[in-house]
Amino acid sequence: MSILYHPGKANVVVGALNMLSMGSTAHVEEDKKELAKDVHRLARLGVRLMDFTEGGAVVMYGDESSLVSKVIEKQDQDPILLELKANVHKQKVMAFEQGGDGVLRYQGRLCVPRVDELQERIMEEAHS
Repeated sequence: MSILYHPGKANVVVGALNMLSMGSTAHVEEDKKELAKDVHRLARLGVRLMDFTEGGAVVMYGDESSLVSKVIEKQDQDPILLELKANVHKQKVMAFEQGGDGVLRYQGRLCVPRVDELQERIMEEAHS
């Protein structure tokens, strides 16, 4: 199995808008579904896994796109996301999570703040 991250416009949009098909495990055998979910989560984060016939694996983390970096950077400027972060710490909301890096995600998906027209820029890139 190979999951390859290719930097570029398409991946920025896919990563930021969190393509739903990445989370589907309907085609995976029952005993391998948890592993498939982990691989999908890593792929959304830009991690590349390459499986080799010798049984070893190489894991590489791709560079973050500038748009994704901007989304992460601006999360603390959105009052709604700040409130959600506080509620995550108080365990009032369960669908949201905040990693050790401080990034807020909804069911593993990056939360895009409503500042600096980031949402509009993402939509423009998705349709260009």
